[in-house]
Amino acid sequence: MNPVSVNRRSFLAASLAGGAALTFEAKLAFAASGKAEPAMLGVFVSIAPDNTVTILAKNPEIGQGVKTMLPMLIAEELDVAWSQVKIAQADDNAEKYGPQFAGGSMTTPLNWLPARQAGAGARAMLVAAAAKQWGVPAASLTTEAGMVKHAASGRSITYAALAPVAAKIAAPDLEKVALKSPKDFKIIGKSMKGVDTPAIVRGDPLFGIDAHPEGMLYAAMVKCPVISGTLKRFDDSAVRKEKGVLAVAPLTDGEIPAGKHNAVAIIGDSWWRVHKAREKLVVEWDTAGFDGYSTEGYTKDARSLLGAAPASDLFKAGNADAALAKAAKVVSADYEYPFLAHATLEPQNCTALWHNDGKLEFWAPTQDPGTARADIAKVLGIDPASMTIHMTRIGGGFGRRLMSDFMILTACVAKAVPGRPVKLLFDRADDMRNDYFRPAGWHRMTAGLDANGALVALKDHFVTFGEGGKAMRAAGMNATEFPGPTLPDVHYGVSYLKTNLTTGWLRAPTSNAVAFVFQGFLDEVAEAAGTDLPELMRRTLGAPRQLPPEPDEPPFDTGRARGVVDAVCKFAGWTGKRSTTPGKGRGFGFYFSHRGYFAEVVDLTVVDGAITIDKVWVAGDIGSQVINPLGAEHQMQGAVIDGIAQAMVWQPIEQKAGAVTNENFGDFPLIRINQTPGDVAITWVVTDNSPTGLGEPTLPPVIPAIANAIKDATGKRLRSLPMSLA
Repeated sequence: MNPVSVNRRSFLAASLAGGAALTFEAKLAFAASGKAEPAMLGVFVSIAPDNTVTILAKNPEIGQGVKTMLPMLIAEELDVAWSQVKIAQADDNAEKYGPQFAGGSMTTPLNWLPARQAGAGARAMLVAAAAKQWGVPAASLTTEAGMVKHAASGRSITYAALAPVAAKIAAPDLEKVALKSPKDFKIIGKSMKGVDTPAIVRGDPLFGIDAHPEGMLYAAMVKCPVISGTLKRFDDSAVRKEKGVLAVAPLTDGEIPAGKHNAVAIIGDSWWRVHKAREKLVVEWDTAGFDGYSTEGYTKDARSLLGAAPASDLFKAGNADAALAKAAKVVSADYEYPFLAHATLEPQNCTALWHNDGKLEFWAPTQDPGTARADIAKVLGIDPASMTIHMTRIGGGFGRRLMSDFMILTACVAKAVPGRPVKLLFDRADDMRNDYFRPAGWHRMTAGLDANGALVALKDHFVTFGEGGKAMRAAGMNATEFPGPTLPDVHYGVSYLKTNLTTGWLRAPTSNAVAFVFQGFLDEVAEAAGTDLPELMRRTLGAPRQLPPEPDEPPFDTGRARGVVDAVCKFAGWTGKRSTTPGKGRGFGFYFSHRGYFAEVVDLTVVDGAITIDKVWVAGDIGSQVINPLGAEHQMQGAVIDGIAQAMVWQPIEQKAGAVTNENFGDFPLIRINQTPGDVAITWVVTDNSPTGLGEPTLPPVIPAIANAIKDATGKRLRSLPMSLA
């Protein structure tokens, strides 16, 4: 995802906007119990009479740990003990809470300052209340563990005692509120267990699939087997005779022309009943114009295009052709990678209630509730403000749940049975075949070396999917892809194929494929130059500087890149020497994505064609502060494992006559525990930069590092994914 523009001032203003954030249900509960209500200090913090502090986590939780991390930022500046803190998930309300989405590793960079300022602002209100009560200057007061203290008199008072008065004090200017020095952090930088971990272990209902409002119905769907196809007609007479079936309704997922449908829902009192009732539905689809699309056809056409001139330029400097003609040595290779599904463990699902007054309520595992709200309003022609979206925990997102289709479909289902909540649940085949797939791609790489082995010219002809000179969603490549901007003569060109498949972001989008291509090819170039990839990287990076970025993208800092290259080589004991032990290999990979700089070394063993990842060494630079080291470690381990899966385990999404043929984990297997590395060792390079996210940047380097290690172990260069020696 691209960075999102945020109105920071409006977010800060909302952070201390007042007590309206306390839910109506919570107020009723306290009234019924006879206890005093918690006092709200802004929209994120409420303080109960027993001095416990509830902090709202505003962003979707997909396992990346933000439900723990964001409250840590607020709690740190509020100056409470972590043991005092309870965490609750906020509903979707961007006007109140600011941006609420999980994607692009953007939660940390967008919230590092605003969340801390919200906590510091609430603390300032409490201090002001104490100063007023005691008649002393606010500057004479200190705070600690949910208490305000006055050293001169020895007095102290709990936040709980001050909160009702503090809530009525004018909020400070959060742009000017004092923040802690990092040396005084007591929560930030400490390892905190995930707030939901105990509930997950107990099997408590946290996820979208667990939502069960009273009186809930179930829906299963029959969707057009060819993506982009539409409904011609259907006969539901046999379906309506099935036990438990209450309604049948045509649906749209928003990806087809307005007024058309591409699915039919069966609604009833049991998911299994409506799922089985699908067999009775007679349906006819219009798939004209799409049945010519196939995996075999894409590959044939792409390889043909590679032999021709690119349709357009992505990046061009100097004269790459002339430089290659004069080069002392030329290296050329073709790389390719397939379409991939997200294969989230929790299949797509959503629960919705179309109230009799026309309002619409959701319980949804969505990564982007704000976009979903807008998309639903557009497709159904309703007021965005008429919707309430309760965000559930998400059982695997990886970018799939940034899309709105499953919520649009559910809204259509709910409209058919107003007054009753209804859950639409995809089965595994529904999920696998109706994804927003990671696009396939093909690259013809050519590099030129001078007599000293320096890289002086580079070409890439990239064949991807798009139309009208524009790549489809997640099918592009950065025009400033390293090492292009460091070279005098470079040409990145692109040609486009058409597809009917919907495409989308998969964890570390575009980077998860392009890193394999460029770092794998640069390893070949390094070998031709008589050196290793880390040394070629050092030579090519040159002096520390910032390379000009693309619009809305951060600059590439060659000094930070060099820092992680050197760090991982030292950490792993990299010597640059090729393996002399048969079947043992070591490979290196680097990549800059999502504002993070990462370099990795993979040690592996090959026996009779079977590849075992022994150890992965990781060096990362995400700025000045790792907020939750335990959560960060989990993210990095998960990203490495996902990278290994993409590199060697996940099988291509296959398409014939316009339809995806994969249907379950039998033909799209997930990684098994015995395929994961024995160890993932992590070291940090701390730099004076604002902290950035961790959900994605650890993933890309491991894929080329595996490819390069396989070459080291076997002498075989694998240039297509998934990699296999079988």
